[in-house]
Amino acid sequence: MLDTHALVWLWTGDDKLGPTAGIAIDNALDDEQAAVSAMTFWEVALLKSKGRLNFPEDVGRWRQELLGQGITEITVDGEIGIRANELPGFHADPADRIIVATALTGRHLIITADDHILRWSGNLDRMDARE
Repeated sequence: MLDTHALVWLWTGDDKLGPTAGIAIDNALDDEQAAVSAMTFWEVALLKSKGRLNFPEDVGRWRQELLGQGITEITVDGEIGIRANELPGFHADPADRIIVATALTGRHLIITADDHILRWSGNLDRMDARE
């Protein structure tokens, strides 16, 4: 499962995405296991609308292209919402909470460069997107 910035880096070909993470994502795509939280699309649209993300794509069309290329969108349901509220010692960012709760609920490896997520003490399978 890709965190928001990892997905954007993959899409834009940003060299911030490390080779190990890139291979893991390619393998997940080949195995039809690559996924993102639905919250990722909300976060990209929000950051773009606030001018905090220079993203030339129409977010709705971009989402459709990704889904057509095999990325699975994991919907946010009540279980994920409740779990997001119950992450012990996790920082307050609601998007990060929902993305992490999505990964935990589905037992997904999350590929992220977010230091808050990487350092969190919870039982989360994670990979640094910069490696």
